[in-house]
Amino acid sequence: MKKSYVYFAAPLIALLVFFFGFYWNAHKNYEQREADKIKAVQDEKRAKLEKEAKDREVAVKAALELQDKRRAEKKARDERETKDKETREQARQAREKASRDADKLEQQVRRVQKEIEAEKKDLIVIQAERKQTVDEQNFLKEYVKKAETNQKSLQGVLERIDAANKAAEDAARAAAAAAAAAAKKS
Repeated sequence: MKKSYVYFAAPLIALLVFFFGFYWNAHKNYEQREADKIKAVQDEKRAKLEKEAKDREVAVKAALELQDKRRAEKKARDERETKDKETREQARQAREKASRDADKLEQQVRRVQKEIEAEKKDLIVIQAERKQTVDEQNFLKEYVKKAETNQKSLQGVLERIDAANKAAEDAARAAAAAAAAAAKKS
C-alpha cells in the first residue's frame, strides 16, 4: 500500500501546490486585476474616443478653414475672371474701334490720293498753260518789238513818201509855175 498512497498523495500535493501556489495567488487579486484591465480598456477606449473627437474637431475646423479658403479663392477667381472678361471685352471693343478708325482713315487716304492725282493732273495742265502763256507773252513781246521796229521803219518810209510827195508836188508846182512862166513869156 505504500505505493498506492503515492498515487493518491502526489496528485493531492500537486493539487495543493497548484491551489496555493498558483490559483490562490492568481485568484485573490483576480477581480481587482480584471477591474483594472476593464478600466484600462475603458480608459483606452475613452482616450481613443476623445482623441477621435478631438481629431474630428480638428478635421472639422480644417475642413471649415479649407472651405472658407476655397470660397475666398473661388470669389477671387470669379472676380479675376470677371475682370479678365471685362478687360478682354474692352480690348475687343478697342480693337474693333481701331479697325473701324483704320478703315475710315484708309478711305480718307484713298479719297485724298484721288484728289492729289486730280490736282497733279490739274497742275500739269496749269503748268502747260503757264508755259504756253509765257511763250505767248515772249512771242508777243518780240512781236511788239518787231511791230514797233516795223512801225518806225514804216513811219520812216511814210515820212520819206511824204517828203517825196512834197518834193513831187513842189516839183510839179515848180514845173507848173515854170510852164506858166514860160507860157507867159511866150
